[in-house]
Amino acid sequence: MKVTALASYAKLEHKELIHLKNLFYYQDSMLSEFRANVMRTGTEENRHYVVLDNTAFYPTGGGQPHDTGWINDIEIIDVEKVDEEIRHYTQADVASLNGEIHGKLNWTRRFDHMQQHTGQHILTAAFVELFDFATVSFHLGTELATIDLNTGEVTAEQLEAVENHANDIIFENRPIETKWVDKESLAEYNLRKEVNVDEDIRLVIIPEYDYNGCGGTHPTSTGQVGLLKIIATEKMKQHIRIHFVCGQRVRQQLAMRKQVLSDVARQLSVPEENAADTLRKFVQTAKTTEKALAEAQDALLTFEASELAKDVLAAKVFSNRSIQQLQKLARFITQENPNSIALLVADNEEKLQFVASRGANITHSMKDISSAILPSIKGKGGGNDALVQGGGEKLLTAEQLLDSMKKMYTPN
Repeated sequence: MKVTALASYAKLEHKELIHLKNLFYYQDSMLSEFRANVMRTGTEENRHYVVLDNTAFYPTGGGQPHDTGWINDIEIIDVEKVDEEIRHYTQADVASLNGEIHGKLNWTRRFDHMQQHTGQHILTAAFVELFDFATVSFHLGTELATIDLNTGEVTAEQLEAVENHANDIIFENRPIETKWVDKESLAEYNLRKEVNVDEDIRLVIIPEYDYNGCGGTHPTSTGQVGLLKIIATEKMKQHIRIHFVCGQRVRQQLAMRKQVLSDVARQLSVPEENAADTLRKFVQTAKTTEKALAEAQDALLTFEASELAKDVLAAKVFSNRSIQQLQKLARFITQENPNSIALLVADNEEKLQFVASRGANITHSMKDISSAILPSIKGKGGGNDALVQGGGEKLLTAEQLLDSMKKMYTPN
């Protein structure tokens, strides 16, 4: 990449501010290294920063994250525009930094951001051109980028058409132009959306395709985006969110998905092209087996309940029974015998759990039982007059806890 040093900038006084148009990252978005002069250093909320008389470091804004890199050998971890100056934040002490510096961007990060941002312009324009779906928001994440469309539905056929059209624009390697205009000149351009500033208006233009007000950085041609792939969609209230990637991220996503597919195919002992059908059959078989197992468990619980329901007070300790199983068993017992109360305790790994349930002919509130025993195990619980459940620490044995519950029961 090019290294640029403009001598005129070295003559700026500390009180002077360079015009927006003349910032290095706007003059040449492909600039990865530069020379500039330190205007001042400072500290803000325990973060050190440097202000230069010019910079190629892009500050967070317009949906595009900040650049990172180095000033001399100092690592820059954040770049923000504060009032009218651009602050380069670092964890290092920069109080002694002065004079001319050498700036170097983390170019992998910057170029990735430019690919995703330009891809968003191209994708957004494709949705507008083909289906009149406007983009209402854009987010550039660390793995995926997203746009939200002002529509409640997008079909698979529409997604395919938009993706193909966007990649056609990329493969045509159209030039990407930038232009500074005033508000009066905006009528000369077929803008995709209205700009929200009145001065220093910067247009990013893909001729005969997209005209858009934008303050971000972009490569010089669409071909540098490489490739665009729509990854997923999701419903977001009245909008549809499109997840996509461009450039190097397409390769990363492809590699990840290839690894997952290969692993699935290997575990299923089938070729990759047959993995989806085989997995679908496997899942269906698993669901059938799970349903049969649940029915068998219910049958066993029903049998168990019928034995316990013979007593007015059905009380028992179990080992490694889930709270859901205890609840189901308690309901079976009280349905079988409406004159019974079910008091069930489970000794589960590092905690005790319990359920207390009453039959339809019992008026005793089960809340009285849980309120009395929960403090003894430092536990928490919930429920209603008919059924309560809870759990806590093993400060008692399961049998001792059950004895405490039985003492709370007084027959009608």
